[in-house]
Amino acid sequence: MDAPVTEPDGLGDDWVSRTLRLQPDAEGDAVATLVHRRDAGGPGPAILYIHGFCDYFFQDHLARRMEALGHTFYALDLRNYGRSLRPHQTPNFCTDLAVYDEELDAALHIIREQHGHRRLVVMSHSTGGLITALWAHRRGGRGWIDAMVMNSPWFDLAGSTFLRGPVTAVIDLVGALAPRLMVSRLGPHYGRSIHRSGTGTWDYNLAWKPIEGFPVLAGWFRAIRRGHATLGNGLAVDVPVLVCCSDRSGPNNRWHEDITRTDSVLDVEQIAGRAPCIGPDVTLVRIAGGIHDLALSAEPARETYFAAVATWLERHGG
Repeated sequence: MDAPVTEPDGLGDDWVSRTLRLQPDAEGDAVATLVHRRDAGGPGPAILYIHGFCDYFFQDHLARRMEALGHTFYALDLRNYGRSLRPHQTPNFCTDLAVYDEELDAALHIIREQHGHRRLVVMSHSTGGLITALWAHRRGGRGWIDAMVMNSPWFDLAGSTFLRGPVTAVIDLVGALAPRLMVSRLGPHYGRSIHRSGTGTWDYNLAWKPIEGFPVLAGWFRAIRRGHATLGNGLAVDVPVLVCCSDRSGPNNRWHEDITRTDSVLDVEQIAGRAPCIGPDVTLVRIAGGIHDLALSAEPARETYFAAVATWLERHGG
């Protein structure tokens, strides 16, 4: 991998982006992007944030809260996502979640070896939780990372037994033969509830995180469901893990009056039920009134989430 190229980031202030050149894939050249403060570095603890599907790092308020706890904050836009998305690429697409090992390894090398941090916590959201759990299982946690914090990780497919069983089996076959076949789309309701163009208060790049999401393609869905199956069979992540999720789920296929107080993307009972599959030291915290991205929840749920992370990090990740 070539040496990273650093430039000012669109977040402003003193944020910078480092373009990480990756091995070319089936679509050609690929990059990932590491985002951090210009003066990041030192022996103190660090956090590496990994986003979810149809997402990228824009939550600078989250970074400020973690920095106030004494952690240097880094975020990684994975290949084909956000800052890393190139015109020749299919947004957010992959056929094997292990492909992200390359950029995760590269980011850790920079944080540990170049910037000199002695402790590292991986923080993830939604699909990022599944990706990082599987990566930590393959790599072995200790020596690479010291702890993990997961914000509404995607551990299973919400929906009927038919969808999770026979439909998954069919798409496992179709995904191998026609990986770019569109099999579904995300609903626009969650996006409208959080972005300021709808009823929400948050602003972000709609080219990178569209209200209606990106198409769900068969090869990507196959990779996700295979990841779910691996996690369901049990992982051996040997570092402390904090899993946070809302206390309730809401319907993800329509607008409803509790959309700003529930996880209306994932099934929180699945998250809670599968959290012990990660490893032997997992703490589950349910956030009353939280939405799918707990860091974007309305108050007081957002502060409850930040306080839970702060208390846990003081005990396990500081």
